[in-house]
Order: sequence, then structure tokens, then C-alpha cells
Amino acid sequence: MMRIALAQINTTVGDLEGNRARILDALREAEGMGADLLCFPELALCGYPPEDLLLKRDFLEECSRALGELARGVGEVPVLVGAPEMAEDVFNAAALLHRGEVVATYHKVFLPNYGVFDENRYFASGEEGLVVRICGVRVGVTVCEDIWYPGGPLESEVAYGGAEVVVNLSASPYHRGKQRERERLVEARAMDARAIVAYVNCVGGQDELVFDGGSMILHPREGKLASSPRFEEHILYHDLDVAGLWARRTAMPIHRYVRKGALRRPVRVLELGGQRGPSAGERPSLTTQHNMEPGAEEEVLRALLLGLRDYVRKNGFTDVLLGLSGGIDSALTAALAAMALGPERVHAVFMPSRFTSEVSREGATALTEALGISLEEYAIDGILRGYLEQAGDALDGPGGEVALENLQARIRGNMVMGISNSRGWLALATGNKSELSMGYCTLYGDMAGGYAVIKDLLKVWVYRLSRYLNRREGRELIPSAVIHREPSAELREGQKDSDSLPPYELLDPILEGYIENGLIVQEMAARGHDRALVEEVVRRVDANEYKRRQAPVGIKITPRAFGRDWRLPISKTRSGHEA
Repeated sequence: MMRIALAQINTTVGDLEGNRARILDALREAEGMGADLLCFPELALCGYPPEDLLLKRDFLEECSRALGELARGVGEVPVLVGAPEMAEDVFNAAALLHRGEVVATYHKVFLPNYGVFDENRYFASGEEGLVVRICGVRVGVTVCEDIWYPGGPLESEVAYGGAEVVVNLSASPYHRGKQRERERLVEARAMDARAIVAYVNCVGGQDELVFDGGSMILHPREGKLASSPRFEEHILYHDLDVAGLWARRTAMPIHRYVRKGALRRPVRVLELGGQRGPSAGERPSLTTQHNMEPGAEEEVLRALLLGLRDYVRKNGFTDVLLGLSGGIDSALTAALAAMALGPERVHAVFMPSRFTSEVSREGATALTEALGISLEEYAIDGILRGYLEQAGDALDGPGGEVALENLQARIRGNMVMGISNSRGWLALATGNKSELSMGYCTLYGDMAGGYAVIKDLLKVWVYRLSRYLNRREGRELIPSAVIHREPSAELREGQKDSDSLPPYELLDPILEGYIENGLIVQEMAARGHDRALVEEVVRRVDANEYKRRQAPVGIKITPRAFGRDWRLPISKTRSGHEA
């Protein structure tokens, strides 16, 4: 038996001292549990993703010093930890620490360069595998993307290094349904290699990305042996029994065919000396750790709460502020903020005009009372009149009516940002993905803010999550009147969202098809969507990229979110910016 420990920890990019302390805390616990090997996620020492910090030589030198300091705190329990390494080039490395030293490093081979990843920008690819003999067990080392392809480093370490256990240090960001993809992948690699795969993922929010943990250990015959909870820090312990793997592998020698057909990759095999951990009778007993997967709404909720909580904490804020309109988007944003941070740290401002309905006022008041957050009110009609008196000619043009509507949104945006500046609170933008897709939002108005919590939720998901929150809490956190009212920006008399947008039940499936699934007009029309509507939606999405480039960062929930995941050129054929 070898007792392995997988520590999914919440690190902060650039906080080398804080991350090192977190790693050492986990090490002290693992020592007490009699672990034979402790593993941490990809680039855990510096935080993931460090992005262009990796282009700064002084940062890489600081990482190297921090790794040496960390190694000096490591005793008999070997530690595998992710860190950047500056050698003849820069590598995404897994460092093996033991008895005060860095005894070996493995360099990540496959460098993802799609979606939110830009690793070819920073790293060189590794050329050698690493297998470490610990407590008589051969342990192969891989990093994240290395196990996403069949025939990669995992299989070469099994074929050429005889690995019975393969550890994968990962930093795999969340999107809806991602954990099931990971489980199927790890299960397939374990089956292909006839080896146990121990997968450790990081957890926490980093700008627009959320890492959801979900570390796991899978056996090629027995399936999932143990797993960590999602969206929280956790150390997963398990006693690995490799008995029978060698016999099974020789009886069905796939690894020999891999060796014949693949380009041989050199694999370093290292014998790690030292004491074996305490015998089974001397160390704490373990119970098998399995965790129930959350439902779809709960999963999204946890991702949003973790992303918001960590963005506020890691950027040094204490409180947040948002404009409350009486509509469902700002209501959901306020509810999420109150749950993530505590109601005493959430502040709302209501800014009525002559177009604001009594339903909006009642909804805003009921919401703040239900959540227990503070509410201030500032009417904007006087400010608007002053603007028109002093600079009314500025709106004298063919788009004057729309400009007047947007001016109201910009007055509110200025109000929110003024309070944010004066009190040091983080301003939250409250727009959803449907609006941002279609450009149904105002630059420097309702788009103003430092963080956009529901930026990657289509409107149908805003309703779905709002109803779920009420069911989950057993009371109306979000008043039913807010959920059931017809959406309106209330910038002119009798205005409704449906005046400018198709009904959301028609719009959102088209947006999902085009943005998240990459479907073209013909494919969506073939699925039954009105072709003229699809063409108009696609035109508006493309035309409003210039707005999205100026939107605040927000939490990635879907497989393809606006921001680093979506890179549409602004200047292009058929662009035509919209107000």
C-alpha cells in the first residue's frame, strides 16, 4: 500500500509567500496522516494562470527562490508541486521535493493553446518523462494537458518506465458540465495505460476563471476509488493497492504495442530513498471519500459564489456596490453578492427617473429587505434636466432619442462609480450574456463596474437560477413580482426589452448555438430557427464586439465565454457598430 494525498488548494497568482505557506500547512497535515506522497496542482507555487508575469525574469527568479525555500521545509514525505522553471528555456514544471531538496523536475509536454489557454506563448515543451519509485511503487508524473491525449506522456511513462500510478497535476478551469468530461477522460487514460491515475486539480477564483477542484483517483478495473468535493479546498487521502496491475498489464500488453508504434520518449526512472511511511496499523485509518455531484443549478451557483468571493478577496476589497433597478438581473446579482460575502458587505443604490415604475421601487425595496443589504436612493431627473439645460445641443442629431435614453444609464453609471470611488467599494455590473451579445447595453452606463458576476449567463439562466435560489432557501430571496414582470430598461415611457430584442425563449437558443457551440446560420436554420431571425442575431452579435471589449471582466460559466475565450475582430466586413 502507498498512501497518497492530493491537496486541492486555493492559491493566488503572484503571492509566492502566501502560496508557500498554504503548501506547508497541507504538508504538516499530510505528515500527521502518514502520507507517503503529497501532490499539489499545476503551478501551485505561483498560482494559475500567471500569464505575462512569466515574461518577467525577476518573477521567474523569485519563483526559483521560493521553490528552494519550500523544499527546505520538506522532510520525509515527498512532495510534487507545480512551479515554473527557468533553465535553458522556461518550462511548466512539476518539482519533486524531498529531504530539503528539489530532487527532480518534470516538464509539461503538451501545452494547450486554445480557449482560455496561451501556454505556447510562455513555455517550451518538455522532452523527458519522469517515474519515481516511492515505497516500492513506480509513480509517473504528468501535468494537466499531458493526459488529455491518448498515446501521450502517460502511456510512455507506463510503457518505458513501468509506472503503476500516474499523478496528474492540473489547473483545469470550470465550465458547466466540465467535471463529467474530466471523469470520462481520466477513466479512459487509466484503462488505456492499465495504471491508477491520481488527478489533483486546483480550486478558487482567478479573474474570470473559476477552478472547481474535483480531484479524483481512478483504477483501470475498479473505476473511481475516491474523489474530493467541488468548489472548496480539500486534501484527498487514499491507500493505493497496486497488486494485480503488473499481472494484468502483462496478460493484456497494450504497452508493448504502444512501444512499437510510438516514437520512444526517454523516461527517467528515479529511486527515492528514505524511510517508508508508518505501517498501516500505526497511521490514522481512512474512510473512502466520495462526493455527490451537485445538480446543474447548484453547480453554477457554487461557481458564481466562489468566483465573486475570491475576486473581492484577492483584490483587496471588503464591500461591493451595485445599482438596483427592480429588475431580475440586478436582483440576482445582489442575491449572489449577499450569499458570497454576507449581506453587511453588500450595498445597493436605487436611482429612479420619471420612467421608473412603482413596481420597480417595490421590487427593489422587497429585495433589499429579504437579503438584508443596505439601500440608498438618488433620483436622477434633476441631474438629467441640468444636463439638458447646459448641454442639450449635444443630443441634437439623428440618434438623439437613443442618446437621451443612454444618457440616463450613464448618469446612473456615474453615480455608482462615484460611490465606489468615495467609499472604496467594488462596483458590480449587472448585465447578462443575452444583452451583452446583442449590444443591448450602454457603454459607460449599465456596463460600468469592476466585475460582472452574471456576464456569462443567458437570460433564461438568469430566470432559472433565480427560481432555484428561492427553492433552495425556502423563501423569496428574489420577489416573485420581480421574476414575473416583463423585462424593461425603463428609459422611455412604456419601454420593454421585446421592443429591441426577440423574445428570450427564441433568442437564447440561437445565441447558445452561435457563441457556445460554433454553429453557422445554415445549421441553426436547419434546426428549426427562423433563418431571418438567425441572420439578424448573428449580425448584431458581430457588430457589438467593440462594446464587449470594454466590458468588465466576469465569471466564465459556459464552454465559451466572452473575453479571453472569444476573440472576434472589431474591424471586419459587415461590422457596423450599434449605439
